Amino acid sequence: MTKFYETVLNVLRQDNRFFTEDGVLLRNAVYEAAMQMDTNLVRLLLSNEITKGHFFKEVDGIAVFDKVGFGWVVNNREFLPDSYTRFKNKIGLTNDNGNVISATGDVELVFPYKDCVLEGGQTTEEQKNGEIFYNETLAPDEVDRLLYPKCFTSPVLYDEDGVKGINSVSENDNLIIKGNNLLALASLKKKYAGLVKCIYIDPPYYFIENKSGDTFGYNSNFKLSTWLTFMKNRLSIARELLSDQGTIWISVGKDGQHYLKVLADDIFGVDCFVADIAWQKTYSPRNDAHGISSEIESILVYSKKPNWQPYKLPRTAKMNSVYKNPDNDHTLWRTSDAFAPSAATHQGMVYAIQHPITGELIYPYNGACWPLEQSSMLREMSNWAKYNLEDINDDERRAQVCGVPADSVRKNVKAIMLAESLETAKEKSLAIIERGQWPKFFFTKNGYGGIARKTYLDDSKGKVVTNFWSFEQVGHTDEAKKEIVSIFDDKAFATPKPERLIMQILQVATRQGDLVLDYHLGSGTTCSVAHKMGRQYIGIEQMDYIKSLAVNRLRFDITGGKCGISETVEWAGGGSFVYCELAKANQNFVDEIQAATTVEEIKDIYSRIIKTGFISSKVNPKDIDANAEEFYALSIENQKRFLMELLDKNLLYVNYCDIDDEEYGISDGDKAFTRSFYGEV
Repeated sequence: MTKFYETVLNVLRQDNRFFTEDGVLLRNAVYEAAMQMDTNLVRLLLSNEITKGHFFKEVDGIAVFDKVGFGWVVNNREFLPDSYTRFKNKIGLTNDNGNVISATGDVELVFPYKDCVLEGGQTTEEQKNGEIFYNETLAPDEVDRLLYPKCFTSPVLYDEDGVKGINSVSENDNLIIKGNNLLALASLKKKYAGLVKCIYIDPPYYFIENKSGDTFGYNSNFKLSTWLTFMKNRLSIARELLSDQGTIWISVGKDGQHYLKVLADDIFGVDCFVADIAWQKTYSPRNDAHGISSEIESILVYSKKPNWQPYKLPRTAKMNSVYKNPDNDHTLWRTSDAFAPSAATHQGMVYAIQHPITGELIYPYNGACWPLEQSSMLREMSNWAKYNLEDINDDERRAQVCGVPADSVRKNVKAIMLAESLETAKEKSLAIIERGQWPKFFFTKNGYGGIARKTYLDDSKGKVVTNFWSFEQVGHTDEAKKEIVSIFDDKAFATPKPERLIMQILQVATRQGDLVLDYHLGSGTTCSVAHKMGRQYIGIEQMDYIKSLAVNRLRFDITGGKCGISETVEWAGGGSFVYCELAKANQNFVDEIQAATTVEEIKDIYSRIIKTGFISSKVNPKDIDANAEEFYALSIENQKRFLMELLDKNLLYVNYCDIDDEEYGISDGDKAFTRSFYGEV
């Protein structure tokens, strides 16, 4: 049977517009024609039974063209095959129909590896080869198996006494998990779905321009579609883990910010978008920056349910310093505006109040109104002198304040006027000024000025959260790097976030004892801050530096080490956490493939993979052997790439349902811990 892509090409060759004189396909021309529903193109595709069956659906007897699906196929790299693709096609590693199955509704695109999952990992060495491994497409039932709960291995408890092996875990334990964060998240669902109060992640950023290999400690170079798919898979599970009062906070760079916003709107719902926090990450602009220097970085915030309300931030000494007590009142207070906005829609709250000392009529300024109902304002003014309501026929003046024509202003709104002589009212009021403890609404300039209102410190329960977080408030990138150096005595992680930034997130989103999750743990900042703030936490990281960074940082905290927010929260040490790993199966081969540098190593890995039988069902080893000469003529990168696709991706890690399968060699202690984790002991 003719290959599907060859069939499409043969159909397109009937239209000269789509090929150069040398026979090269003009993919952009084909794509544009499809998007514009070009009549001749549609006719050509309908004329062939294969293309008709693939790109058209019949609705009430009418053939409807799937131009989006066709666009995916046209832009697929199969139309520009390289030696690797031709070899792969020979042994049947394309899908059953030979088309781009990610463009159909029958499959889901997944990336089963840490933060990049394209070349098997995120190390800077691996990113040099570009997007190679793990660009996998799985059918829905395969995705389900891929995301089955996994077994755990190597569990230990770290506390003030050191480290010890364990075979059980409690629901209140802090957890640090090493393994693929997509699969670890899926495993957490069984136990923690609906329980996480706050998720903070600092995932790999999308950059329009590729970064050099030593820019980050992980692979930072992605195609946009790959990055969005990678983010989507994890965010979808993360949402399931959030409690009804939970929120997720996502740090994102400027290149990917707006794309991620659209994606997150789809996953969490537009009505659950809380804010785009602008964090001032630097304390001075870069002199070598091209164009406009970037001083802020975004943190996108979403809630599990609409109408989420943040906790207020603690008040600072600087904020409290503006509160005074010049009249010997019962507590500290500051001067506030006596008026409120929206005069036009609150015309009944626009009227005159007679000054008890000068006798002048006081109106709100244009566009403003009094903040209380008239009866309440009458009671407030009666603290100075005797007042009553009186019609003074001031509709024209009130209309001016409201910003409406005089003939349309609300009628019969009376003024608050003195009910005693001005001399008597003045005497009473000046006595109150002299005595102190002035009423809540008071007169400035020793009683002869305008009207103002007191705001009491006791009524200020905290600082309102805004969407701009300055470096003075929450720290900057240099501060974060210094924190790492203070713990590890070197720049062990290039892109940490400052502890003060994470502290403010947890202050706004959680209370003591709440569960916090970070599935891009990195240097461990989130869990370190949560540990010192009395929050329960779960951290996930696949990179090997998890032990040298995150684990050692938490051990440093347990001993009472001073870093970041330690002084602020008066940290004295203590606490504990459990460390464990996802039990590897084919993931062991993944690690070996990544490290391989010679053909001999590739041959050895291949032979051992074949012996396990844990290979893709679409591969026949005999076909590979028959084409061995052509295989070993490929570049080492493409040989590694092929071995990665050879593996059964459902068997990267050991599924919980296979815990007793002797072939995986799960120890009795690991079995006990895993069963304890899932609450089945």
